[in-house]
Amino acid sequence: MARILGVDIPNNKKVPFALTSVYGIGISSAKKIVSAAGVDAEKRTSELTEKDFAAIREAASSYKIEGDVRRIQAMNIKRLMEVGTYRGLRHRRNLPVRGQRTKTNARTRKGPRKTIANKKVETK
Repeated sequence: MARILGVDIPNNKKVPFALTSVYGIGISSAKKIVSAAGVDAEKRTSELTEKDFAAIREAASSYKIEGDVRRIQAMNIKRLMEVGTYRGLRHRRNLPVRGQRTKTNARTRKGPRKTIANKKVETK
């Protein structure tokens, strides 16, 4: 496996699709990186030379990736919570943020059901 920007990218995929394994690089930005680096987009990563990898690294260095993107995302959510917006409150309460219903469903976000067992009352 080749290593670009601190991430192992798969060998058997074409270069633009292999670059999407880096967090923060989607298919459109991957295609821009490949064209800026001057690498053939039809090549697979196993066919690239070290010169090609260096060109891709240089072209991709201007993008925010991995830890930077995650940090920015976390700070945006934290800001929403501090300001007290509706979205921030939903994040704080671990409920769906984007308008989904919660009467039914939403089990992924709300977690497992908390059932209350009814105690049987002994009769004499």
